[in-house]
Amino acid sequence: METGTFDISHVRLGDRPLIVCDVDDVVLQFIDPFQRFLLSEGHELLPRSFHLHGNIVSKDGVALEVIHVSRLIETFFERQEEWQLPLSLAAETLGRLSATADIVFLTAMPPVYADQRRRLLDRFSLPYPLLATRQPKGPVVKALHGVRPLPVAFIDDMAVNLHSVREHVDNCLLLHLMPVSEIHRFAPAAMDDIQRIHDWNEAASLIGSHFTEADAARSLTAANPTA
Repeated sequence: METGTFDISHVRLGDRPLIVCDVDDVVLQFIDPFQRFLLSEGHELLPRSFHLHGNIVSKDGVALEVIHVSRLIETFFERQEEWQLPLSLAAETLGRLSATADIVFLTAMPPVYADQRRRLLDRFSLPYPLLATRQPKGPVVKALHGVRPLPVAFIDDMAVNLHSVREHVDNCLLLHLMPVSEIHRFAPAAMDDIQRIHDWNEAASLIGSHFTEADAARSLTAANPTA
């Protein structure tokens, strides 16, 4: 399968529900280790909006230029294996969910750093297929799931990504999992019908209920095909 020029042909799904999951600040910590990385480089994140550009300053408090911030982000991704750790219960919860569902990681990261991320995820027993792209996530999830009559769930910390999937994938459970941090106080809210969750226990409960309800609806349709 391909979406645009983005190849997803290596992802093989079974006849099971699908969970598509963001990585940074959803499965792997991002903002906390990134802040520590910046301090190690002699810089600091001073959140005044939900952006990295414009909010990273030098020791004397001067905002760094856009090109400098972009390079710092790239360096962090190059060295992510030194800094990032899983969020609490992420690996354990996904391990349980993988017994009955396919899991695919969809990370908004330049693909050039996918090898580092693959090694990092594998280190923490997170072996699920990884897609790294800057493309909108809605078309990617749509291409993955297609027209399969199976339930699908999508988890992300960014409202824009949740809205993209909402636009492209019908009947998808959308979960907004966002860490508590100073910069996330400025994050745009997701639409009212998108559920905000606080941890992976809550995610597992909602995903389980969604899959059970979808299975019941399919069974009812099969038993009453003309209804």
